[in-house]
Amino acid sequence: MEQRGPGVGARARYWFDTTLARGTSALVGWLVVVCLAVVVPASAVLVWTSGHAPATLPGRLAAVWRLTGETLRLGGTTGTPVRVVLSVLLALVALVYVSTLVGLITTGLTERLIALRRGRSTLVERGHVVVLGWSEQVFTVVGELVAAGANQRGPAVAVLADRDKTAMEEALYGKVGPTGRTRLICRSGPSADPAVLALTSPATADSVIVLPPDESRSDADVVKALLALRATASGDEATAPVVAAVRDSRYLLAARLAAGARGIVVESDTITARLIAQAARRPGLSLVHRELLDFAGDEFYPASHPSLVGRDFGDALLAYGNASAVGLIRDGTPWLNPPARTVIEPDDRLIVLTADDDTAELADCTRFVEERLMAGPRPPDIRPERVLLLGWNRRAPLVLREWGRNAPPGSVADVVADEDEATVRAASDAGGADWSCVPRRGDTTRPETLSGLDLASYDSVIVLGREPRPGEPPEEPDTSTLVTLLVLRHLEQRTGRELPVVTELTDDGNRPLAPLGPGADVIISGKLIGLLLAQISQNRHLAAVFDELFSAGGTQVHLRPAADYVLTGHEASFATVVAAARDRGECAIGYRGHAEAGRAPGYGLRVNPPKSGRRRWDTGDEIVVIAGDGAGRPGGGVPRSRGARERPA
Repeated sequence: MEQRGPGVGARARYWFDTTLARGTSALVGWLVVVCLAVVVPASAVLVWTSGHAPATLPGRLAAVWRLTGETLRLGGTTGTPVRVVLSVLLALVALVYVSTLVGLITTGLTERLIALRRGRSTLVERGHVVVLGWSEQVFTVVGELVAAGANQRGPAVAVLADRDKTAMEEALYGKVGPTGRTRLICRSGPSADPAVLALTSPATADSVIVLPPDESRSDADVVKALLALRATASGDEATAPVVAAVRDSRYLLAARLAAGARGIVVESDTITARLIAQAARRPGLSLVHRELLDFAGDEFYPASHPSLVGRDFGDALLAYGNASAVGLIRDGTPWLNPPARTVIEPDDRLIVLTADDDTAELADCTRFVEERLMAGPRPPDIRPERVLLLGWNRRAPLVLREWGRNAPPGSVADVVADEDEATVRAASDAGGADWSCVPRRGDTTRPETLSGLDLASYDSVIVLGREPRPGEPPEEPDTSTLVTLLVLRHLEQRTGRELPVVTELTDDGNRPLAPLGPGADVIISGKLIGLLLAQISQNRHLAAVFDELFSAGGTQVHLRPAADYVLTGHEASFATVVAAARDRGECAIGYRGHAEAGRAPGYGLRVNPPKSGRRRWDTGDEIVVIAGDGAGRPGGGVPRSRGARERPA
């Protein structure tokens, strides 16, 4: 059967497409032909149907030409051919000029809009906060800065990262939400380039926060960004105060040198591992740290009250009705939990936990103390511990080291992870000889792996997520962590024993999904570090306070049984708890009720409650105290100045 060729329509379309493909000249030619094909007949109809049309044919043709020229802006002059040609030539020159001018203006505006869209314009701001880098912590940092700027005038936050400006804005507004008075400004480009970094005007900023990216070379990028900050200024004094975070301790010294004298660099992985190890012994500590770090609750502030000068620090613990004293600032150095009989000197300032910097009010709370309800001292529990570590990531060796630092002799850490046993043993061998590590290879998401363990024999269980694979979102390991928690929760319900589970998650949005019992704790590693960076950037005087609270072997936040302070089963005031903690050399700042431990959003935690408030203290309730490592051991790790006095006992 003979194949039919293309039709007339197909040939016409092909010829038309081929003509257009010849370039600009063909497009202009077709535009002229189409315009004349429409305008000339329409002009002729208008002339011939007009009541005032010329009587002669040349006159009518001249009228058609004149109307066509006016429509197409071609002059429309009649007369000799030379006049007509010159008229058309002048009209074409004017048309080319106007078209070129419009094109240049359009191109300039387009390029400017593209530059603005890419975030390439320089900020003209003063007193703003600059955030360099992009990671999961950026949402926490920006959210806290927005909260801190709620009572400020015209605050601004500038974010510089090597990402699309529009994508950054959409992500920030999507997770942070409305920014209120705070103006959010995004700039696109590498933060290690001084020319790009200058777009954020760091010299006029109130502070600069450098975040470690999610990529593997994140710490090196932080150091380069800090060096770029130095390159944008003539010296350390010309740069804004810097707060940065590194993950690997090997980069800590380099980052601190690059940050300069006004820079503060925190070691995020070590702090996270230390908090996980602390929470393994007393689940719920992450809630306390989160409450102390965010801007929504009570915070640490310096306070001066001349009426307290010459009195003991122990008296100050019961001298505030709506605040909690936790230490002194002496010679510019914070001193947390000093001995109760330390005399407050004229130049001292108290460190108090209160809602705002001007809300701490003096009120004698000793009348609320009920000594008959104060519990007597109990011998400390120093038996060996057993901990189960499920999963492995770069922080796992640090978690084992921090847990083993305070582990009683004979303690055992069982590690179940899809990791080479030699790697696990090498990490445990570097920790110390007072405890032992028993590695076991297995997939923690499989029920048969966990059901083969004697979960009831462990004092605590730590669940760590794996490291994200190349090209994988940083929050992806949370999926396997949630599966492990689901299996653990099933075994917990089957055995009827409440397991103190401590879980590390990357995305705070996964916390409501985590199947946890009332005795469990969740640590959002990036969120806590983001809260810490934001808090220090706004209150630099707190850097030394948090450094002491998060240091190894120093004065720290603890959760301890309420039975150590008050008689359980009775109703007593919080002032009674504060007095009992003072006798133990501690500062009580709150409590956690066991009955409400599983209820969001507070999970039973109450920080800085009124000292006059009364409640029934039950078995399982816990007291939040600031104290040294040892139970009942006084703090005071910061050296006092010459001439500091302490009353004799």
